[in-house]
Amino acid sequence: MYIIKVKGKAKIPDYIQLRDDNFVLIAYFRADRPLKNLDRYGLEGKEDGLAAVIAGLEFGKLQKLEI
Repeated sequence: MYIIKVKGKAKIPDYIQLRDDNFVLIAYFRADRPLKNLDRYGLEGKEDGLAAVIAGLEFGKLQKLEI
């Protein structure tokens, strides 16, 4: 699974994209909102680790998600 942080403009907020190994979009959510429904993506119980990864992400840089 891969993660990328997308920079918003003006009134559009920053977003996070989760993509599978074929780079197909599987989740798209606001970076400033609490993480919920992560069980849909196989990330249940990893909220703290994912929040730490999101905080350290650079905008526009695709990164393999390893938590």
